[in-house]
Amino acid sequence: MATVTSYGAAQTVTGSCHLVKIGPIQILIDCGMFQGDGGSENNYKPFEFDPAEIDFLIITHAHLDHIGRVPKLIKDGFKGKIISTQPTHDIANIMLLDSARILKEEYKTLRRKARRRGDEERISEPLYTEDHVKEVFAKKWQILEYFQKHKLPKHIHVTLGNAGHIMGSAFVMIDYTEEKTTKRVVFSGDIGSPHRLIIDTLDKIEEADTLFIESTYGDRNHRSLKESVNEFKQTIITTLERNGNVLIPSFALERTQEILWLLNKMFEDNELPKCRVFLDSPLAIKATRLYNKYPVHLNDELEYDISNDNDPFSFPSLESTSTKEESMLINKVKERAIIIAGSGMCTGGRIMHHLKHRLWNKLNTVIFVGFQVGGTLGRRIIDGDEYVKIYGEDIVVKAQVETINGFSAHADQNDMIEWISNFKNLKNLYLIHGEAEKMEIFSEAIKNKLNYDATIMQNGVSIEL
Repeated sequence: MATVTSYGAAQTVTGSCHLVKIGPIQILIDCGMFQGDGGSENNYKPFEFDPAEIDFLIITHAHLDHIGRVPKLIKDGFKGKIISTQPTHDIANIMLLDSARILKEEYKTLRRKARRRGDEERISEPLYTEDHVKEVFAKKWQILEYFQKHKLPKHIHVTLGNAGHIMGSAFVMIDYTEEKTTKRVVFSGDIGSPHRLIIDTLDKIEEADTLFIESTYGDRNHRSLKESVNEFKQTIITTLERNGNVLIPSFALERTQEILWLLNKMFEDNELPKCRVFLDSPLAIKATRLYNKYPVHLNDELEYDISNDNDPFSFPSLESTSTKEESMLINKVKERAIIIAGSGMCTGGRIMHHLKHRLWNKLNTVIFVGFQVGGTLGRRIIDGDEYVKIYGEDIVVKAQVETINGFSAHADQNDMIEWISNFKNLKNLYLIHGEAEKMEIFSEAIKNKLNYDATIMQNGVSIEL
């Protein structure tokens, strides 16, 4: 008998963690952090399964909501093998080390405040440390190319396909034999739109008995990429021409590289007004180096550029600021600056300082180019809060706020329905990785357009394949 139980990303968009049991073999698909409201509390809770009993961990991609609890998994007893693509392995390394550093800083801050209150003993140790991250990469990894079939015990095979989400992202195909019949279950991971700027588009497959598909944007369709690019350019130009500054809270993976490539193109085409551009994120700087390292995972144009020793993510007015001292100097730039910094949801990182210094100024613009989870500072700004609290200080929101969702690394409703339509004879369809109300809308759309009944996964409830 084969079962699947979701212990995260069930009626929520974070904490991806799905346990597949096929006979005695236990396979975990992702082990991500919870983010947004209640995220920290959920991350510190014990796993609802025994990590020591997990045989394999398959990582779909290296966003923290899919890998953020892997060090905790190992700390709590996981001794199995990890499976991913090579870029996911390398990106996960820098992402988890950065996460461990942030957890350490948060712990030190909370402990310092607790000491002043006299209840220091109530502060929990960090979820994990850099040493725990090093243990993750000391383990045996099985690196797979796309569509390289890998045999597990008990006649189980695992294959990864290109999910088109970020570099190295994959959907997972698990083939197994039950009562002399071969069956296939597919986990989409996060899938990308077929209209992407810098990476190859997602692969299509036809065969599956059961599909678990993300539903982040199951309730809507994005604006066209062309419209989004034009809106992005015009917002940049308009803000700089009124001597304002542009703040771009950006995810270190994929979104930052897309923004850099667009600004590069604007510079080459003489569309970018005179300005200074700051990439103020040590993590994004490291991630961009990896994008140059694996050009085969990029689209043909960028792969050609890199093979000819051109850097598609750099241009003369770009300044990469790795150190705190360099970052602080940006505050002295009063006008005509573009500042790209993390975190993408404004939950921490250097973007917080830049928002504190510039969010109150009506000449400036904040451009959101990625999904903002409920409860995050980014969501509150988008939702129109007049004041937001940053480092204990109430900051008035007077800057222009723009949301450009056409850059999303997630497929929209039409994209996902089109991808599902490629499957022949699909028997079961389950929705994961989405907010509950959006899943309901997506489920109805699937029924109307494909005549499939989609089941919304519930946390901790096992279903039989």
